[in-house]
Amino acid sequence: MRHGLAVSDALGLAAHPLPCLVRRSPPEDLAALAALVEERDVRRVVLGLPLDMSGTEGGMAREVRRFGEELGRALGLPLAYEDERLSTDEAEARLAEQGLRPSERKRRRDSLAAAIILEAVLARGGDDAPRPASWLERDDPDGRDPDDGPGAG
Repeated sequence: MRHGLAVSDALGLAAHPLPCLVRRSPPEDLAALAALVEERDVRRVVLGLPLDMSGTEGGMAREVRRFGEELGRALGLPLAYEDERLSTDEAEARLAEQGLRPSERKRRRDSLAAAIILEAVLARGGDDAPRPASWLERDDPDGRDPDDGPGAG
């Protein structure tokens, strides 16, 4: 099993797939994700939630929520869940359109699905999207604090 991974660009406009994380054990997975979060300076985390086609949460969704609780505690970051229904199917279709061989599609599918999930969050305005530290959460487009007065910065 693998964890598909994706991050947004600095502006929170586009999602980019990263190499998959091969699942080992929960402690090893948490450590690897913590290292990635630090390396990429991630500020928020979104986990794909595998809902049933009816929209209800089954056993896999409960497992993801348990892992999310551990991950949230370990990282100390805001964490949100996003419906991942059909994201793998969409990823497979996009990869097939590119004419990739089945083995290459399989290698890329989970992280592309993660990017598709993140794209859905970003399309809504990105409130729950992970952003690098360079994301400016200020009203002033040049990054200055409006309270610093004219010409400050």
